[in-house]
Amino acid sequence: MSDAPVLHDKRGHAFWITINRPDKRNALNASVIAGIVDGFRRAHEDNDVRAIVLTGAGDKAFCAGADLQPGAGFAFDLSQPNLAYADMLRTAQNATKPTIARINGVCMAGGIGLLCMTDMAVAADNVVFGLPEVKVGVFPMQVLSLLQAIAPPRLVREWCFTGEPFTAIEAKYAGLLNHVVPAGELDARVEWLVGRLTDKSPTAIRRGKYAMRAMASMSFDQGIAYTESQIALLAMTQDAKEGLAAFAEKRKPVWTGK
Repeated sequence: MSDAPVLHDKRGHAFWITINRPDKRNALNASVIAGIVDGFRRAHEDNDVRAIVLTGAGDKAFCAGADLQPGAGFAFDLSQPNLAYADMLRTAQNATKPTIARINGVCMAGGIGLLCMTDMAVAADNVVFGLPEVKVGVFPMQVLSLLQAIAPPRLVREWCFTGEPFTAIEAKYAGLLNHVVPAGELDARVEWLVGRLTDKSPTAIRRGKYAMRAMASMSFDQGIAYTESQIALLAMTQDAKEGLAAFAEKRKPVWTGK
Protein backbone atom coordinates (compact mmCIF):
# COMPACT_ATOMS: atom_id res chain seq x y z
CA MET A 1 0.00 0.00 0.00
CA SER A 2 1.16 3.54 -0.76
CA ASP A 3 2.49 5.66 2.11
CA ALA A 4 0.55 8.70 0.87
CA PRO A 5 -1.55 10.25 3.67
CA VAL A 6 -4.71 9.93 1.56
CA LEU A 7 -5.39 7.29 -1.08
CA HIS A 8 -7.61 7.79 -4.14
CA ASP A 9 -9.10 4.75 -5.78
CA LYS A 10 -11.76 4.52 -8.49
CA ARG A 11 -13.91 1.40 -8.15
CA GLY A 12 -16.47 1.18 -10.92
CA HIS A 13 -18.57 4.34 -10.73
CA ALA A 14 -17.43 5.08 -7.15
CA PHE A 15 -14.43 7.17 -6.13
CA TRP A 16 -12.92 6.08 -2.81
CA ILE A 17 -11.01 8.51 -0.59
CA THR A 18 -9.11 6.71 2.19
CA ILE A 19 -7.25 8.41 5.03
CA ASN A 20 -4.04 6.40 5.16
CA ARG A 21 -2.55 6.96 8.60
CA PRO A 22 -3.66 3.86 10.52
CA ASP A 23 -0.69 4.12 12.91
CA LYS A 24 -2.00 7.57 13.93
CA ARG A 25 -5.64 6.42 14.06
CA ASN A 26 -6.10 8.27 10.75
CA ALA A 27 -5.74 11.61 12.50
CA LEU A 28 -6.13 14.83 10.54
CA ASN A 29 -3.23 17.03 9.56
CA ALA A 30 -2.64 19.49 6.71
CA SER A 31 -1.70 16.74 4.25
CA VAL A 32 -4.78 14.66 5.05
CA ILE A 33 -7.11 17.62 4.65
CA ALA A 34 -5.47 18.55 1.33
CA GLY A 35 -5.78 14.94 0.16
CA ILE A 36 -9.47 14.78 0.96
CA VAL A 37 -10.14 18.06 -0.85
CA ASP A 38 -8.13 16.86 -3.85
CA GLY A 39 -10.16 13.64 -3.86
CA PHE A 40 -13.41 15.57 -4.05
CA ARG A 41 -11.97 17.65 -6.89
CA ARG A 42 -10.83 14.61 -8.85
CA ALA A 43 -14.14 12.84 -8.34
CA HIS A 44 -16.06 15.81 -9.71
CA GLU A 45 -13.77 16.17 -12.70
CA ASP A 46 -14.45 12.57 -13.74
CA ASN A 47 -17.87 12.31 -15.40
CA ASP A 48 -17.82 8.55 -14.94
CA VAL A 49 -17.83 8.91 -11.13
CA ARG A 50 -21.32 8.85 -9.63
CA ALA A 51 -20.59 8.45 -5.91
CA ILE A 52 -17.82 9.21 -3.41
CA VAL A 53 -16.88 6.98 -0.48
CA LEU A 54 -14.82 8.42 2.41
CA THR A 55 -13.16 6.03 4.87
CA GLY A 56 -10.04 5.29 6.91
CA ALA A 57 -7.35 2.66 6.42
CA GLY A 58 -7.28 -0.37 8.68
CA ASP A 59 -9.99 -1.50 11.07
CA LYS A 60 -9.19 0.53 14.20
CA ALA A 61 -10.15 4.08 13.23
CA PHE A 62 -12.13 6.07 10.70
CA CYS A 63 -10.63 9.30 12.01
CA ALA A 64 -9.68 10.15 15.60
CA GLY A 65 -9.70 13.92 14.98
CA ALA A 66 -6.81 16.35 14.75
CA ASP A 67 -3.24 15.12 15.08
CA LEU A 68 -2.21 16.89 18.28
CA GLN A 69 1.54 16.45 18.06
CA PRO A 70 3.56 17.94 20.96
CA GLY A 71 4.38 21.55 20.18
CA ALA A 72 2.13 21.66 17.12
CA GLY A 73 -1.35 21.31 18.59
CA PHE A 74 -3.75 24.24 18.14
CA ALA A 75 -1.32 26.00 15.79
CA PHE A 76 -3.30 28.53 13.73
CA ASP A 77 -2.18 31.24 11.36
CA LEU A 78 -4.42 34.03 12.61
CA SER A 79 -3.50 36.23 9.63
CA GLN A 80 -5.66 33.94 7.45
CA PRO A 81 -9.46 34.34 7.59
CA ASN A 82 -10.11 30.70 6.60
CA LEU A 83 -8.97 27.45 8.17
CA ALA A 84 -8.14 24.45 5.98
CA TYR A 85 -10.56 22.18 7.89
CA ALA A 86 -13.37 24.69 7.41
CA ASP A 87 -12.59 24.98 3.70
CA MET A 88 -12.75 21.18 3.45
CA LEU A 89 -16.25 21.24 4.97
CA ARG A 90 -17.21 23.94 2.47
CA THR A 91 -15.92 21.80 -0.39
CA ALA A 92 -17.99 18.84 0.77
CA GLN A 93 -21.11 20.96 1.22
CA ASN A 94 -20.79 22.29 -2.32
CA ALA A 95 -20.25 18.84 -3.82
CA THR A 96 -22.89 17.73 -6.33
CA LYS A 97 -22.14 13.99 -6.24
CA PRO A 98 -23.53 11.84 -3.41
CA THR A 99 -21.10 10.96 -0.65
CA ILE A 100 -20.96 8.04 1.79
CA ALA A 101 -18.90 7.77 4.97
CA ARG A 102 -17.69 4.22 5.64
CA ILE A 103 -17.08 4.28 9.39
CA ASN A 104 -14.75 1.39 10.05
CA GLY A 105 -13.43 2.37 13.48
CA VAL A 106 -13.12 5.10 16.08
CA CYS A 107 -14.75 8.36 14.97
CA MET A 108 -13.87 11.27 17.23
CA ALA A 109 -13.71 15.07 17.24
CA GLY A 110 -12.86 16.27 13.72
CA GLY A 111 -13.75 12.80 12.48
CA ILE A 112 -17.36 13.57 13.44
CA GLY A 113 -17.10 16.55 11.09
CA LEU A 114 -16.03 14.23 8.26
CA LEU A 115 -19.02 12.03 9.06
CA CYS A 116 -21.39 15.00 9.05
CA MET A 117 -20.07 16.42 5.79
CA THR A 118 -21.17 13.32 3.86
CA ASP A 119 -24.71 12.63 2.64
CA MET A 120 -24.99 9.11 4.08
CA ALA A 121 -23.04 6.94 6.50
CA VAL A 122 -22.60 3.26 7.27
CA ALA A 123 -20.82 2.15 10.46
CA ALA A 124 -19.63 -1.06 12.03
CA ASP A 125 -21.55 -1.83 15.22
CA ASN A 126 -18.41 -1.76 17.37
CA VAL A 127 -17.43 1.82 16.47
CA VAL A 128 -17.06 4.34 19.28
CA PHE A 129 -17.96 7.98 18.61
CA GLY A 130 -17.24 11.11 20.60
CA LEU A 131 -16.55 14.82 20.80
CA PRO A 132 -13.87 14.95 23.52
CA GLU A 133 -12.57 18.45 22.76
CA VAL A 134 -13.56 19.85 26.18
CA LYS A 135 -11.14 17.38 27.75
CA VAL A 136 -8.24 19.32 26.20
CA GLY A 137 -9.72 22.78 26.71
CA VAL A 138 -11.33 23.47 23.35
CA PHE A 139 -14.74 22.93 21.73
CA PRO A 140 -15.91 21.27 18.47
CA MET A 141 -16.67 24.65 16.91
CA GLN A 142 -16.37 23.78 13.22
CA VAL A 143 -18.07 20.40 13.62
CA LEU A 144 -21.09 22.19 15.09
CA SER A 145 -21.68 24.00 11.79
CA LEU A 146 -22.96 20.68 10.39
CA LEU A 147 -23.75 18.58 13.47
CA GLN A 148 -26.48 20.88 14.79
CA ALA A 149 -28.49 20.43 11.58
CA ILE A 150 -28.38 16.64 11.88
CA ALA A 151 -28.66 15.55 15.52
CA PRO A 152 -31.17 16.59 18.23
CA PRO A 153 -30.03 19.70 20.15
CA ARG A 154 -30.07 18.08 23.60
CA LEU A 155 -27.89 15.21 22.45
CA VAL A 156 -25.48 17.59 20.72
CA ARG A 157 -25.13 19.57 23.95
CA GLU A 158 -24.53 16.44 26.01
CA TRP A 159 -21.89 15.19 23.59
CA CYS A 160 -20.13 18.56 23.42
CA PHE A 161 -20.36 19.52 27.10
CA THR A 162 -19.40 16.16 28.59
CA GLY A 163 -17.00 14.89 25.93
CA GLU A 164 -18.14 11.35 26.74
CA PRO A 165 -18.15 8.63 24.04
CA PHE A 166 -21.29 7.11 22.53
CA THR A 167 -22.06 3.97 20.55
CA ALA A 168 -22.95 3.34 16.91
CA ILE A 169 -26.52 2.50 17.90
CA GLU A 170 -26.79 5.84 19.73
CA ALA A 171 -25.31 7.60 16.70
CA LYS A 172 -27.89 5.99 14.43
CA TYR A 173 -30.72 6.90 16.80
CA ALA A 174 -29.49 10.51 16.70
CA GLY A 175 -29.57 10.59 12.90
CA LEU A 176 -25.82 10.48 12.24
CA LEU A 177 -25.89 7.07 10.53
CA ASN A 178 -28.06 5.36 7.90
CA HIS A 179 -26.95 1.82 8.67
CA VAL A 180 -25.18 -0.01 11.51
CA VAL A 181 -23.91 -3.50 10.67
CA PRO A 182 -21.49 -6.09 12.07
CA ALA A 183 -17.91 -5.22 11.13
CA GLY A 184 -17.71 -8.19 8.79
CA GLU A 185 -20.68 -6.88 6.80
CA LEU A 186 -19.51 -3.27 6.51
CA ASP A 187 -18.10 -3.47 2.98
CA ALA A 188 -21.10 -5.38 1.67
CA ARG A 189 -23.52 -2.76 3.00
CA VAL A 190 -21.42 0.10 1.61
CA GLU A 191 -21.31 -1.59 -1.80
CA TRP A 192 -25.06 -2.17 -1.63
CA LEU A 193 -25.63 1.53 -0.98
CA VAL A 194 -23.18 2.55 -3.72
CA GLY A 195 -25.09 0.28 -6.10
CA ARG A 196 -28.38 1.96 -5.21
CA LEU A 197 -26.84 5.32 -6.16
CA THR A 198 -24.86 4.52 -9.27
CA ASP A 199 -27.75 2.95 -11.20
CA LYS A 200 -29.85 6.11 -10.89
CA SER A 201 -29.81 9.27 -12.99
CA PRO A 202 -26.60 11.24 -12.29
CA THR A 203 -28.35 14.38 -13.54
CA ALA A 204 -31.30 14.00 -11.20
CA ILE A 205 -29.05 13.40 -8.22
CA ARG A 206 -26.69 16.24 -9.12
CA ARG A 207 -29.44 18.81 -9.60
CA GLY A 208 -31.39 17.45 -6.64
CA LYS A 209 -28.43 17.73 -4.29
CA TYR A 210 -27.76 21.24 -5.54
CA ALA A 211 -31.37 22.16 -4.81
CA MET A 212 -31.23 20.68 -1.31
CA ARG A 213 -28.20 22.83 -0.53
CA ALA A 214 -29.84 25.97 -1.92
CA MET A 215 -33.10 25.36 -0.04
CA ALA A 216 -31.48 24.78 3.35
CA SER A 217 -31.79 28.44 4.32
CA MET A 218 -35.05 29.22 2.49
CA SER A 219 -38.52 29.70 3.93
CA PHE A 220 -41.29 27.45 2.60
CA ASP A 221 -42.51 30.16 0.21
CA GLN A 222 -39.00 30.73 -1.12
CA GLY A 223 -38.33 27.01 -1.39
CA ILE A 224 -41.52 26.11 -3.23
CA ALA A 225 -41.02 28.96 -5.71
CA TYR A 226 -37.43 27.85 -6.29
CA THR A 227 -38.41 24.21 -6.88
CA GLU A 228 -41.15 25.17 -9.35
CA SER A 229 -38.44 26.39 -11.70
CA GLN A 230 -36.03 23.57 -10.84
CA ILE A 231 -38.43 20.75 -11.72
CA ALA A 232 -39.21 22.42 -15.05
CA LEU A 233 -35.50 22.65 -15.89
CA LEU A 234 -34.86 19.07 -14.80
CA ALA A 235 -37.67 17.79 -17.02
CA MET A 236 -35.82 19.15 -20.06
CA THR A 237 -32.60 17.19 -19.44
CA GLN A 238 -31.54 14.15 -21.48
CA ASP A 239 -31.74 11.91 -18.41
CA ALA A 240 -35.34 12.92 -17.73
CA LYS A 241 -36.31 12.20 -21.33
CA GLU A 242 -34.47 8.86 -21.22
CA GLY A 243 -36.12 7.93 -17.94
CA LEU A 244 -39.59 8.59 -19.33
CA ALA A 245 -38.81 6.67 -22.54
CA ALA A 246 -37.41 3.70 -20.61
CA PHE A 247 -40.49 3.61 -18.39
CA ALA A 248 -42.80 3.61 -21.39
CA GLU A 249 -40.74 0.94 -23.17
CA LYS A 250 -40.41 -1.20 -20.00
CA ARG A 251 -36.59 -1.29 -20.11
CA LYS A 252 -33.72 -0.13 -17.99
CA PRO A 253 -32.68 3.45 -18.68
CA VAL A 254 -29.26 4.23 -20.12
CA TRP A 255 -28.13 7.35 -18.30
CA THR A 256 -25.85 9.84 -20.03
CA GLY A 257 -25.65 12.22 -17.08
CA LYS A 258 -26.76 15.05 -19.36
